[in-house]
Amino acid sequence: MEEVNIKVRLNGPYRVQGPVTLEDADGNKFELPGEVIALCRCGGSKNKPFCDGSHREIGFQAETKAT
Repeated sequence: MEEVNIKVRLNGPYRVQGPVTLEDADGNKFELPGEVIALCRCGGSKNKPFCDGSHREIGFQAETKAT
């Protein structure tokens, strides 16, 4: 089984790499663009749940770090 890696980008999206299935609240599957996707974390994307780069325009800041 392939490994899935999720990276929290500084002031940006969650970067998900690997074979994943993404479903909405009703269980409908999203069409994924490839093996790497970026999921919105700022709430500003016009293409939720995917990142569209809006975090840069709205000045989103989140320095999430593992301890």
